[in-house]
Amino acid sequence: MTQIPSATLIQLDDTIQLGPLLILGALYARRVRTLALQGHHPVPGWRQACFYAGFITIGAALTSLGNDSQELLSAHMVEHLLLGDVAALLIVLGLTGPLIAPILRTEGGAVGRRPTSWAPRHFKSVFFNRLRVLAHPLVAFPLWAIDLYVWHLPVLYQAALRHPGIHALEHAMFLGLGINMWMCLFGPLPMPEWFGNLGKLIYIVAVRLAGSLLGNIFLWSGTVFYPYYNHGEALWHVSPIADQNLAGAIMMIEESILTLGLLCWLFLRAARESEERQNLLDFAGAHGLELTDARAARAVAAGRGPELRGRLERRAETLDMDEAHQAAQTRRGMSGQRRARAIDRP
Repeated sequence: MTQIPSATLIQLDDTIQLGPLLILGALYARRVRTLALQGHHPVPGWRQACFYAGFITIGAALTSLGNDSQELLSAHMVEHLLLGDVAALLIVLGLTGPLIAPILRTEGGAVGRRPTSWAPRHFKSVFFNRLRVLAHPLVAFPLWAIDLYVWHLPVLYQAALRHPGIHALEHAMFLGLGINMWMCLFGPLPMPEWFGNLGKLIYIVAVRLAGSLLGNIFLWSGTVFYPYYNHGEALWHVSPIADQNLAGAIMMIEESILTLGLLCWLFLRAARESEERQNLLDFAGAHGLELTDARAARAVAAGRGPELRGRLERRAETLDMDEAHQAAQTRRGMSGQRRARAIDRP
């Protein structure tokens, strides 16, 4: 089969893939500006930096590795890891609840309200709101794993190398389902109650094992999976098996670094949540307020510990004012009684 020249493929890929990214980046900047002007829930600077860093990572992966990724499997593996893992993670870190609220809100501003019309705008909102189910951990992980393995089947992988449209679809799915996978850990959408630190640990292990298994297949297999690269590997004076093994090694190293980082993050998160929960319970106990351990744990896990602390402080202030008022009334009553006894005294 005649192959399209690499230069032509790269030019088409850049047009098909980078064009929509520029549009999404502009929409993100517009929404960030809107929230800043409103003064309600502005997007923190570090989140904006993460989002734009994700887009820069995508652009760098597609442009700097474009030609090499058409000739070497190992270079193409780096490109895919940058798209599906690194860039996807950075984009998720750049999101907040208020930022994505417009695409999750149904007509009338309330999720779940019965629609009054089927206008295109309402249909868009309903469509995106229904997509929230994809971010459930029990859905996000299988979708990500299936996408990862199916696209690495030789027939689909090599079809993507030969056809820019299929290649763009492959990258879009790696990026999109990568974002969906990371949303369970770092996204602003609410997660099931059971998806606490233990649930997150199991999720991290499952995701990393799925990726490591594919990396091991490339690392230790003695069968060449993608003959498409034979010509490019010859130009680089690399044997097909060596290139394939190197791709597996790159994947394993990246998986190991990510796993270590995620486990450290989870450990620090658990320690911080434990300390914050205990501080809330101590404050409530010291001021005679009712607060169960389960309620404190739920608030901290949802990132609403400061909000709960604020409510407790307001309740404590109210109780202090009530007690002071009652003490003043008691003192006035006792003073009145003393005056009455003095008057009645002969």
